[in-house]
Amino acid sequence: MKKLLSSFILSISCCFAAFSADINELKMAIQQIQQAMVWIDQMYVDSIDRQKVAADAIRGMLKELDPHSNYLTPDEVKELNQDLGGNFEGIGVRYQMINDTLVVMSTITGGPSEKAGVMAGDQIVVVSDTTIAGVKMSNKEIQRRLRGPKGSKVDILIRRSGESEYIPFQLVRDKIPVLSVDAVYMVDDHTGYIKISRFAKTTFEEMENAIDSLRAKGMKHLILDLQNNGGGYLETAVQMAGKFLAKNELVVYTKGRNEQRMDYKTREKGSMQNGRLVVLIDEHSASASEILSGAMQDLDRGVIVGRRSFGKGLVQRPIPLIGGAMIRLTVSHYYTPSGRCIQKPYEKGQHESYRSDIDNRYKKGEFTSADSIHFADSLRYETRAGRTVYGGGGIMPDVFVPLDTTKTTPTHRNIIAKGTFNRFVTDHYLTHSKQLHNDYKALDDFIARFEVSDDMLHDLHQRAIADSVKIVDEELERSASILKLQIKASLASNLFEGEGGYYRIINDMNEIYRKGVEIISDEKEYQKLLKK
Repeated sequence: MKKLLSSFILSISCCFAAFSADINELKMAIQQIQQAMVWIDQMYVDSIDRQKVAADAIRGMLKELDPHSNYLTPDEVKELNQDLGGNFEGIGVRYQMINDTLVVMSTITGGPSEKAGVMAGDQIVVVSDTTIAGVKMSNKEIQRRLRGPKGSKVDILIRRSGESEYIPFQLVRDKIPVLSVDAVYMVDDHTGYIKISRFAKTTFEEMENAIDSLRAKGMKHLILDLQNNGGGYLETAVQMAGKFLAKNELVVYTKGRNEQRMDYKTREKGSMQNGRLVVLIDEHSASASEILSGAMQDLDRGVIVGRRSFGKGLVQRPIPLIGGAMIRLTVSHYYTPSGRCIQKPYEKGQHESYRSDIDNRYKKGEFTSADSIHFADSLRYETRAGRTVYGGGGIMPDVFVPLDTTKTTPTHRNIIAKGTFNRFVTDHYLTHSKQLHNDYKALDDFIARFEVSDDMLHDLHQRAIADSVKIVDEELERSASILKLQIKASLASNLFEGEGGYYRIINDMNEIYRKGVEIISDEKEYQKLLKK
């Protein structure tokens, strides 16, 4: 007994000594940082910005950890909250910068600008006595001037085509909704389609409203498009997954070195448990998108179509700092219900190789052939029905769709990258806005009747030459069909704001979407994919 007691006391002493050593090591590290800051402040040859030095020091520490732990300035914290909060406070315009001039593309329905009479095509030249036209002001700086607390006033001067003098407006800022459901429509008599761009606070409510509207039109089956969706709130992903699952189903769990396992389950019976479900993903679908698609796959609720997702499975905890800044520190990993870790491998501090992972996948042929993707047997998992799925980073779809590279050419990419395409579409819309609105009263009519002429493509070609874009005639000819479709989709987006016209048109060339429609339309094939 004495021997056992002595052994126990010795083990406790060792643990306490190790704990004390850790505390002392932490204290020394903190003191070194404090000392360095004081010496820099007191002795450095030039004056310093203390806040910037401190921020850079924090960034330096986080850089040596994982790729997703980061530091946010107070302004960046506000921007993050606006992006995912579902709204911001401002004047309610969508705009583009054309030749250093802010051009209003559209006003947001019910917003301050629409109520005051601001129109598409108007140029905002002065905001609160500050000229913003022709001064190369950054987009961030312009946003700072246009946005502000609800109820605050802002004076602007507008230059309008056909008017000889500037038009003054005094606008009262208000809450402006930022929607995350980009498109909602019926693919056929029984199949609905919902495109979601991010997982914000309002996304679940938006999705519910979209589902209700589609059901009223006869929807029984659903295509949920998460392509290019970089994620957002974990809680929103769990809520949305619950729409398709029974009550108390495990959607995802998290676990870390100092974080106990935490399970996230559905809270109530989902109203969309029945009917076929296809989820579309690609290499840019990340985080919350992977949580939702991974749960649907592991629980055999839906068929996942597309290409392997990004592989962002690190959980960041927001830690507020003095002065309004924030650290988003990685504390745990996301795991799908089968136990797969969503996070792809990385080396600490090697952020460049991590950022180039998508390019490396492309070079290895992963985007064009499923055979180029290899998984170790140790990464093998099973879904509820016993289907084989693999971990190792990202969600591998049930049906792989290769990237179509036959129509995208260097000339096409150059026209897009140089901004020529956007400027051309913007100019065409503003020049022909009245005629287009008169000719096409509804989106369905526009889709059915409007065609991009060869003359329009020629005008784009001339604009590209004027912008010094490298043009290869054979490549331009090969990309003509995709450019025409993109022009039509972009014009539809401007003409019929908020109606999802862009995706209704552009999906015609999206191979992942087309494969999803094919699968959801064939019940036998769909059920076959969900069986062991």
